Amino acid sequence: MNSFFILFRKEWRENVRNFKILWIPLVFILFGISEPLTYYYLPQILNAVGNMPSDMAFQLPEYKPEQIIMSTIGQYQLIGLLIVAFGFAGIIARERKNGTAIMLYVRPISYFGYVFSKAAIMSILIIGSACIGLLVNVYYTYILYGAVDGVAFIGFLGTYSIWLLFAISVVICASAAFSTGVASVISLIVLIVVQLVDSLLGTYWTISPWKLPMYAGQILSGNLDKTPFFWSLSVTLVLVVLLLMGAVYLAKRNVAKAKI
Repeated sequence: MNSFFILFRKEWRENVRNFKILWIPLVFILFGISEPLTYYYLPQILNAVGNMPSDMAFQLPEYKPEQIIMSTIGQYQLIGLLIVAFGFAGIIARERKNGTAIMLYVRPISYFGYVFSKAAIMSILIIGSACIGLLVNVYYTYILYGAVDGVAFIGFLGTYSIWLLFAISVVICASAAFSTGVASVISLIVLIVVQLVDSLLGTYWTISPWKLPMYAGQILSGNLDKTPFFWSLSVTLVLVVLLLMGAVYLAKRNVAKAKI
């Protein structure tokens, strides 16, 4: 446990030095603010720049607060996952390549603490930033469109956080197994390409980690299909544990590949 906290402090200092602690939350907050403002002021923007006759008004349908929040999730599903894949694909692989891992491996540290310290810092940065961005989004949505149910929003936030934890676990396991470039590609395929396939063909199955964002939206709107949701949640949590334990095994197995 002591080695975990030592490694966690190392990861924290590193992310402070490369400003991830600053720019990642700002990206999520920016998208959290921009979605409700864009939808609310879009008619005025189009009327101002669209060269439309002065007597013609551009009308958009009435949006519910839940729709605005889910639109923000749509942005997070692309931009947020790109940040996870490209920003952290080298979290283990890069240390193996530049020789930092050797200095760690020769010390009496546990591989469990090594991997889980990285999972902890990624969770704080990614899940924390997403939660802050969504809280800001709910604030502006409340001002412009109305309130959402508080209990439903907490359930929505928890479900989406578990999906992000799954994404984090995928990236860490890929980074433990492969080089940074390969880990980036694999992470993108697993998180974005498979998600796209699931959205196109997912009517044939209801239990999948990639369906958690959809179930989060159902929680928010109050029409959750509980049985497949709980199965999907259980499968996702099991996969998170397996991926992180796999990362521990792969980090230990690939010690010989570390640059000296």
